[in-house]
Amino acid sequence: MASWAELEQIAPELAAALQRRFAAHKHALLATIRRDGSPRISGIETTFRDGELWLAMMPDSWKAADLRRDPRFALHAAPIDLDLVDGDAKVGGRAIEVADAETVARYAAGLEHDLSPSDIGLFRAELTDASLTRVQGDWLVIDSWREGEAPKQRRRQ
Repeated sequence: MASWAELEQIAPELAAALQRRFAAHKHALLATIRRDGSPRISGIETTFRDGELWLAMMPDSWKAADLRRDPRFALHAAPIDLDLVDGDAKVGGRAIEVADAETVARYAAGLEHDLSPSDIGLFRAELTDASLTRVQGDWLVIDSWREGEAPKQRRRQ
């Protein structure tokens, strides 16, 4: 698995494009696994800071409970560009809960609004895959990275 900083080293152009897509829209979609094994989709705001992709939520939310039980997730930057010129961004991996009070307080201090650290369930993303799909003319262009593989680009017409 890779931290965000490691992805930036492995695939710098892909990481930069993904970060732009996630930053372009306040909300993303987080897929987690429910207790019964079925998928759950939840809205979430993402933050890129200190070389990490952070997933913050209410500590007693269903998505937090899902991630504590099974840390696998998929994150989708819901595209508002219906022509996909800027791309459709997705990452997947495992969410590692951060319980260190100092780290949570530092995260809370960097938010735009006041929030007590006790009101935050904070997870750091460890990535196993990332992709950006976009349309260029008549071509569908897919830039991707998977754990243990070099970044690649596929083009489909």
